[in-house]
Amino acid sequence: METPHRVSTLELFFDLVFVFTITQLTVLLADDLSLRGAGQVLLIFTVLFWMYGGYAHLTNQVPPDRTVRRLLLILAMGAFLVCALAVPTAFGAGGVAFGLGYVCVVLVHSALYTQAHGSGVLWFALPNTLCALSVLAAGFFDGPPAWGLWVLALLIQFAVPQLVQRVAASGAASAGAETGAVAAPGAASGSAAAVTTVSDQLGGMSTEHLVERHGLLLIIVFGESVIAIGIGTGSLPLSVGIAGGAFLALAVASALWWMYFVRDEGRAEEVFAETAPEKRFKLAMLAYYYAFLPMLLGIAAFAAGVKKTIGHLGEHLHTGPALALAGGVAVYLAGDLAFRAVLGIGPARFRAAALVLALATVPVGTGTAGLWQLVALVVVLLGALGAELRWTPGRTAATGSG
Repeated sequence: METPHRVSTLELFFDLVFVFTITQLTVLLADDLSLRGAGQVLLIFTVLFWMYGGYAHLTNQVPPDRTVRRLLLILAMGAFLVCALAVPTAFGAGGVAFGLGYVCVVLVHSALYTQAHGSGVLWFALPNTLCALSVLAAGFFDGPPAWGLWVLALLIQFAVPQLVQRVAASGAASAGAETGAVAAPGAASGSAAAVTTVSDQLGGMSTEHLVERHGLLLIIVFGESVIAIGIGTGSLPLSVGIAGGAFLALAVASALWWMYFVRDEGRAEEVFAETAPEKRFKLAMLAYYYAFLPMLLGIAAFAAGVKKTIGHLGEHLHTGPALALAGGVAVYLAGDLAFRAVLGIGPARFRAAALVLALATVPVGTGTAGLWQLVALVVVLLGALGAELRWTPGRTAATGSG
């Protein structure tokens, strides 16, 4: 029987530390608005968010309610902090420090699972460790070898668990449920050793905790992005233009907040509660890892764009900042559409149209001024939300936690 529980203050503290990595990625992208910079941000965050997901599922199954677990979780926070501090130079002088921090993140994750499930953790701990060692090895190289090792880390994350599941499925079936291993995003995506127990353990996950934990993460990311926007003003005097630009940026962020929290979060909890226990883990991976990745990255990209725009609102934007503004919104909407598709939340047409129209604002920024591109983005998002309010059946009853 599922045992519901809510997010603890220690988990929220953990999330605050983790979100600093996203703040650092915003800085990295703002300093290098190019394909190279975007590629680095994508690789770094995909690797980090894999293990964040692992810890989110870990505390769903192994609550930090004992002294040893709390201490280990605090140690993991310290390791994530090291990774965050090294983010700006992860593909350079800080690569080794980032790798060592990530290795510690993985080892603590495995140790915490061992507290409850013994040696069964090896099925996902070993691939995670190989991934971390690949990231660490990348720190000793520059250029293509470093990029290759980062890509290898991603392949280990996504490919090896699937291979393990296929190769060892028959052995796990005959061995029976003797290990009680738990899989998670950082736990090898359905490890073979957990085939016989996944229904009992992951299937019985607390849906309230899962949805609340990721919602809190998203709202913290919104908050950190607003702080990054404020930092972008630097020592500039507060003029009417800057205040107006900041207000418009906040309006965009508020519209993106509305799109998830006013309806989708509450509906997600309902969907998970209605889903058969043995199918919940796969649904959680699709909704809260694969779909959440672009949502979080979209917020970071938009914040980077605003940071580069806020002091030049009356000027023609360069292509990079204009793409960051529009692309950040579009990437968030793409993730939101994927999230809704996975959970069967509709409609999609208004947000799909908003995605296309958001990208169409790039010429507004490069051809007129950054201020007008922000205005256009606000109009696009409010138009989509207004259309949903007007033409979505049952809209008055479909509200979330907002």
